[in-house]
Amino acid sequence: MDAPAPDPAARATPADALRFAFGTLTVLPVPLTRWDRAAARGGMLAAPLAGLAVGGCAAAAGLLLTLLGASPLLAAVATVAVPAVLTRALHLDGLADVADGLGSGKPAADALRIMKQSDIGPFGVVTLVLTLLGQVAALAGLYASGTVHGAVAAVVAGLAARCALTLASRRGVPAARPEGLGAAVAGVVPVPAALTATALSVCAAAATGALLGPYAAVHAAGALLFALLAAELLLRRCRTRLGGITGDVFGALAETASTAALLAMTLA
Repeated sequence: MDAPAPDPAARATPADALRFAFGTLTVLPVPLTRWDRAAARGGMLAAPLAGLAVGGCAAAAGLLLTLLGASPLLAAVATVAVPAVLTRALHLDGLADVADGLGSGKPAADALRIMKQSDIGPFGVVTLVLTLLGQVAALAGLYASGTVHGAVAAVVAGLAARCALTLASRRGVPAARPEGLGAAVAGVVPVPAALTATALSVCAAAATGALLGPYAAVHAAGALLFALLAAELLLRRCRTRLGGITGDVFGALAETASTAALLAMTLA
């Protein structure tokens, strides 16, 4: 995060945007060369592309294991494990921290302090267990229905997770702290641009679902919209209780959107 800071007035290039998106949202070996508001704006608009990459890797793992004769449950576990590895489990850690902070029932300052602690409390543990169980159960059912069903769901879930971050970075959403990732990206994305990125993400989800037919295309698009709604509800709760977004909130939003997308994909 100590990349050189160029002139803040300089516009970020598409390459800067992709480096910011992949350098901050994945562990892929992408050098982060800019850490300023302009790069953050482009990076958060490009976040769904990082989601497609992560979702694609997760789908590939599930497909490979299925082709090797693995059970739907084992393929589901691998599909859930890949995004955790590609993010160093930071999104899962953020989910647990936010659960502890919100579950504490304490004022914003105390809740934020709890979220910064390195340990995980009971709210965080229960939330992590239920979230991971839900993700694995949903994917196992989808893989049991057909290998491509599980792979499509993995891609849609990865896309939904990062599109939720684009929306959370829109103008009008404040940071809860003056430092950290939340402060770096809070309010950097103009609302029209965020909505455009969302529309493109819906189209990408539909195109992925189209591998299974016209109905599946509509189903996948609806699953992504449902996931974004779930993330938006959590975002509003965090704004009310914590005063804005933090890096942990971003992680919680990503995991919430991913889980909601998988659950929606299991519905006929």
